[in-house]
Amino acid sequence: MRNRVALFVLTAGVCAGCGQQQAARPSELPLTRAVARDIALAADTTMVSAKVTAGATLASILRTNEVVATDIAALVERVASVFDLRKVRAQQPYTLVKTPEGFVRRLEYEIDGDRVLRVARTYPNPAAELVVDVLPIPKTKRLEVVRGTIDASHSSLVAAVDAAGETIDLTLALAEIFGGEIDFSTEVQPGDHFELSVEKQFREDQQFAGYGPILAAEFSNDGRRVRAVRFTPEGGSAGYYDERGISMKRFFLASPLKFQPVVTSGFSRHRLHPVLREVRAHLGVDYRAPAGAPVVAVADGVVVSAGFDGGGGRVVHLRHANAFESKYLHLSSISVRAGARVQQGELIGRVGSSGLATGPHLDYRLMKNGAFINPITAHRAMPPADPVPAGEMAAFESSRDRAIAALVASAVASVANPNATVQ
Repeated sequence: MRNRVALFVLTAGVCAGCGQQQAARPSELPLTRAVARDIALAADTTMVSAKVTAGATLASILRTNEVVATDIAALVERVASVFDLRKVRAQQPYTLVKTPEGFVRRLEYEIDGDRVLRVARTYPNPAAELVVDVLPIPKTKRLEVVRGTIDASHSSLVAAVDAAGETIDLTLALAEIFGGEIDFSTEVQPGDHFELSVEKQFREDQQFAGYGPILAAEFSNDGRRVRAVRFTPEGGSAGYYDERGISMKRFFLASPLKFQPVVTSGFSRHRLHPVLREVRAHLGVDYRAPAGAPVVAVADGVVVSAGFDGGGGRVVHLRHANAFESKYLHLSSISVRAGARVQQGELIGRVGSSGLATGPHLDYRLMKNGAFINPITAHRAMPPADPVPAGEMAAFESSRDRAIAALVASAVASVANPNATVQ
C-alpha cells in the first residue's frame, strides 16, 4: 500500500508539471529520490588487479584477460623496447584496465619495490597509440629508531628483530654491519640488546616500501658495547666505522652464516666421526643450519673449485689474499664456478647434507699457507680495513656525534615513555 501511495504521488507530481514551461526542481520533489531506480549503463571499462601466476608471461596475462590479439602484439612489442620481458616475475602485482571490446586502456606492472611499468593510451580511442614508460614508484622517507633484546623468548637476532616489528631485511643489514666484530651464530646470548636508526621508505598510501641505510647502530654483547656509524669519505664509498673511526669491516667475516646457527662440532685433531664412527681430525667448524640457508664468502677471493668432492659432498674452495684459503662443505647447491672472483658477503651456495653428513649443516674450514687452522680463533685476530682518512676525521667526528646523540636521546625517551613510538 505504501508503494502504491508513493507511485501515485510521483505520478501526480509529474502530471502537475504538464503544460508548464519550467520543470519542478529536485528540491520540490523530495519523494522522487525515494522511489527512483538507477539506470544500468554499459561499463565503459573493466579493471582487473591481480598478481602474476607462476610461469605466466606478459602475453599470457593479456590473453587470460581476453585482450584482443592486435593489442597483445602491439603492447608486447612496445614493452620489449624498454623492459626485458623475461624478467616478469611471479607474485608481482599488476592492474589492467580494458574496454568491453578487449582493448587496453592502461596496464601497470610492478617491476620491483622501486619501479613500475606503465602502458596507457593517450586517448580512449582503440586506434590511439600505446605509450610505454618505466617510472619510479613515489616514496617518502622517514628516519626511525628500532631497538630489541635477546632473551629467552627471542634467543636469536632474527627473533629479536622480528619482535621489534621489523623484517628479515633489517636483520641482514644489522648482521652485515657487525659481522666482522660479532659472530651471531656463537656469541649472541640473553641480555644482549641493540638499537639503531634507519631510514624507512613509504609509498603514498603509507604502505611500508623497504629500508634505506642504517645510519647508526649499537649492539651490547656480553657487557661489551659496539657502536657503528655510517660515513662516506670524500671521493669514497659509504662504510661503517666505530667511534674511533676504525672500519667495522674486517678482512674476514666472523662467520660464513649471517646469524642464528650454532656450532655443533668445533675444530679438533681427534673427533669421533658421526657417520664413519672412527676417530679422525675435524679440521673445521660445523654450523647447524636449516637446509637452503645462504652461505657467503668470508672474504674477497677467487674460486679454486666448485663441485662434488667425495665425503665433503658439494664443496666450494676459495683462495684469498695473504695466503688464506677457505672451504665450504656439504652444500645443497653451489652458486659460483671455478675461476670466478667473489666479494666478501657474496652468496656462494646453500646449506645442505651432501656427502657424508647426518643432516643439514655447514662444515667451514680455513687454511693459512696450506695448513688448516681454527676458523673461530683466526677470525678474531683478523685486522680491520682502512680507517677514516686523517684529513676527514673532523667531519667524521661531527657526523658520529650527531648520530650517537640521536640514539642516546631515543634511549632516554624510551625509558621515560616505553610505549612511545620513536621517529
